[in-house]
Amino acid sequence: MSRNHDHRPDSQEPYTIFNATQKATIVTIVSVAATLSGFASNIYFPSLPQIADDLFVSTNLVNLTVTCYMIFQGLSPTLWGAVSDALGRRITYCCTLAIFLGACIGLAETRNFAQLIVLRCAQSTGSASTIALGAGVIGDITRREERGGYMGFYQGGVLMPVAVGPVIGGVLAAQKGWKSVFWFLTIYGAACLIIILLLLPETLRPIAGNGSRQVKGIAKSILGTYQRKRYLQAKAELPEPEDRPQERGAIDFLGPIKMLFHLKTFSAIMLVAIHYTIWQMVLTALSTLFSDRYHVTETQIGLIFLANGVGSIIGTLLIGKLLDLEYHKMLTKVGGDEQLIPIEKARLRTAWIWSALQCASVLGFCWTVDQNVHISIPIISLFFLGWAAISIQSAVSTYLVDIHHSQSASATASLNLIRCLMGAGGTAVVGPLIKAIDVGWTFTLFSLIMVIVGGIVLILMIHLPRNPTESRDVEEST
Repeated sequence: MSRNHDHRPDSQEPYTIFNATQKATIVTIVSVAATLSGFASNIYFPSLPQIADDLFVSTNLVNLTVTCYMIFQGLSPTLWGAVSDALGRRITYCCTLAIFLGACIGLAETRNFAQLIVLRCAQSTGSASTIALGAGVIGDITRREERGGYMGFYQGGVLMPVAVGPVIGGVLAAQKGWKSVFWFLTIYGAACLIIILLLLPETLRPIAGNGSRQVKGIAKSILGTYQRKRYLQAKAELPEPEDRPQERGAIDFLGPIKMLFHLKTFSAIMLVAIHYTIWQMVLTALSTLFSDRYHVTETQIGLIFLANGVGSIIGTLLIGKLLDLEYHKMLTKVGGDEQLIPIEKARLRTAWIWSALQCASVLGFCWTVDQNVHISIPIISLFFLGWAAISIQSAVSTYLVDIHHSQSASATASLNLIRCLMGAGGTAVVGPLIKAIDVGWTFTLFSLIMVIVGGIVLILMIHLPRNPTESRDVEEST
C-alpha cells in the first residue's frame, strides 16, 4: 500500500491552507527578496574598473572584494538557515535584511578600500541567506509533485538580477558614479523588508502548521491572518486559543555541515559547485576582458551581462516545467506509488545535457575572446552559459529540498556553503591565471576539470544507494 508524501494524521486537513494564487504570491515575495543577493553581487561587476581607479588600487585587489563577498555568501546561510529552520522564516528575514541595509548605507559612504572590503562582507552576510530562506518557504508550502515548477519560478526570480543587475549597475556607475549603486540597493532592500513585514506569512511548519495555527508577535502577517480566518470560517470552527504554545525546535548550527556527510547530498552539491565556480570565474573576468580587448564602456559592459542573465532566466523557467513533467512521468511508471520513484533520476537525469552545454559555452567564450573574434560570438556564448549553469543549479536545488524536506533552508545553506567557497577560490585565481597563460588556456583547463568532476559525480548520484539518513528524511517528509 502506498503512502502519499503529504500524509497527515487528519486526512481532512489540507497540506497548506493557502490556495494556488496565494502560494504564487508567497513564492513571488520570497523570489523578490532573494534577488537582493544577486543584485548585490551582479550590479557591482561593471563598476570594478571604476572602483579601482577611484580608490587607487589594482583591479586584482578590487576582485578580492568579489572573493570575500562569495566567502561570506557561503558561510552566512549556514547560520541563518539553522535559525530559520528552528525559530521561523519571518524573524530571520528581518534580521538579515537589517544587516543588509546597514551595510549598503555604509558602502554608499565608503572612503577607502579597507572599508569597502569589510562592508562587502557584511552586505553578503545580510543578503546571501535570502536564497536559503526562500527555498525553505517553498518547501513549507508545496508538495513534491508541484515543487519543481515553483522552484523553477523561484530560481527565475533569483536570477533576474543576473540579467538586469549589471545593466542597472553599468548605467548608475556611468551616470552617477559607483556609490550610487549602493544607494539603489538600500532603497530596494528597504522596500523588500516592508513587503515581507506586511504580507509574508510564517510558514515554518512546527510553528504555523499548514497555516491554520495561531501565531504571535513577529510571526503574524496580513496575508497569514486573513487566510487563517477564512479557512476557519469555512470549517465553521473557532480559532485556536491565543496562548497556545508554539513548537520551536533547537537551533542546530551544525545542521548544514552534517548534511555534507551524506554521500548523495555532498555529490549533488559538488555537481553544482564545480559548474557554479567556473560560471562565476567567467563573470568576474568579463568586465576587465571586454574593457581591455573590446574597449567598451561601463554601460556597454552592463548590456553584455544581459545575455547571460536572459539565458539564466529562460533556462530556469524551462527546467522547472521539465522537472515536474519528469516526476509525473516516473510516478505513472511506478503505478502512483511515490515511495518507488528514484528521486535522483526524476530530478537529475538531464544534468549531463546541461553540463555538456556549459562546457561548450565556456570554451566558445574563452577562445573567441582570446582570439579577439567579433564581440557577438562571446556574447552568444554567455547566453548559453547562463542557461546551462542555472539549469543544473535549479535541478539540484529541487532535489535537495525533496530529500531534506524538514530542513530545506539548511539543505540550501549547505549548497551555498560549498558553491560559494569554491566560487570564491575560483574568482581569486582567475585574474592571475589569465595573466600567466591567457584566457583561452585558463578556461580550457577548468572546463576539463568540470568534465571530469561532473562525470564522476553524476555516476555516484545515479548508481550509489541512498544514505540511510537521507532516506529517513524523505520518509519524514512523506
